[in-house]
Amino acid sequence: MFQKFLMLAGVFFVLVLVGVQSGNPTMLGGLKFLLPASEEVALDEEIVVEDIDPATETLSAQMRGAMDYVSRRYRVAPDALEPIFATAQSAGRQLHLDPLLIIAVIGIESRFNPFSESVVGAKGLMQVMPRFHQDKLPEDADQAAFLNPVINVQVGAKVLKESIRRNGGLENGLQQFAGAIGDPERRYATKVLAEKLRLEQAVQKFRTT
Repeated sequence: MFQKFLMLAGVFFVLVLVGVQSGNPTMLGGLKFLLPASEEVALDEEIVVEDIDPATETLSAQMRGAMDYVSRRYRVAPDALEPIFATAQSAGRQLHLDPLLIIAVIGIESRFNPFSESVVGAKGLMQVMPRFHQDKLPEDADQAAFLNPVINVQVGAKVLKESIRRNGGLENGLQQFAGAIGDPERRYATKVLAEKLRLEQAVQKFRTT
């Protein structure tokens, strides 16, 4: 199977080069059938997250431990946090993102204030920019949906996933998410990853108590 994949990948690469040199950009689309289904998905720019119903999502022990920490640190009632954590868990599973990374971004961006709005117009828990991500809203949703905690996390997680994928890694992706890709010190990524580490440590303590 692996040898077959290498052979197909080699053929694909050569044909793409031919397509580029011949000025035929449509050749790539016609070559998708040569790849296994899992590889075809990698060529697709669209990231899809199914509609999330937090009421049907049972939090893992890890997420419950993180929620306990966040509730105490940010002084937010667990009942208000539970749908946020359920959405982060579901979106993380669908997007292959660590849900604690999503929670860490929320902590840095808004301190879990769902009505937070920046001076440049970024809104909600994950500080999503409506003018750039209107297309990621569920059907029939209006601008007010960016302040809906569940929708904001769902959209924000998709933006985060796109940023990581398009920038070649976690730290660059986080910098792009914050609009700070030009910062050589990667201060935003450092803050988010430090917050994620605090969450992970809190989870360990929660499990041992």
